[in-house]
Amino acid sequence: MINLLSPKEKQGLLIERNKRIAIILWFLLLFFLVCLILILFSIKIYLNGQIDSNRAFLAKSEQEFLQSESEEFQKKIESANLKFQKLNSFYNQRVYFSQVLEKISAILPADLYLTEVSLAYSKEGDKINASLSGYAPFIEDVIKLEDNFKKEKQFQEVNFPLSNWIKETDIDFYVTFSIYP
Repeated sequence: MINLLSPKEKQGLLIERNKRIAIILWFLLLFFLVCLILILFSIKIYLNGQIDSNRAFLAKSEQEFLQSESEEFQKKIESANLKFQKLNSFYNQRVYFSQVLEKISAILPADLYLTEVSLAYSKEGDKINASLSGYAPFIEDVIKLEDNFKKEKQFQEVNFPLSNWIKETDIDFYVTFSIYP
């Protein structure tokens, strides 16, 4: 094709063409930047939503953890309290046999000595069943022991078998009784 245009017009058309290309390129660049900004903005919105939902999930998880930890701690406290109550109940129900032995030794006449002492706590009736056996040189000492048992109100159900009263000297005596603490 033959170009009949003058060089000046050719130059003007070339400049006009370059302007249009430049405008199109700038428009494409601007369009690309706008699309990039919109994509980045949508990513930012998405990430903020994810962060907010993760924060809410984390807060809920922390609350559940603290609540479960609190419940677990509460159960441990209740278990410890129950154990302490059982221990306290046990110690409140204990019987000091040493105190019982002191009372028995306080009523024994000087010439008597014991060969056997048996103490057993009975929950039925909340009492201590006791039996003593020993040696007395004279019957008067056994009589004095019986009188001492009768004077003390804590010693009840005192029983001296008949075999204690047969001999007048060198007596192997036996006595059973109950103590109500």
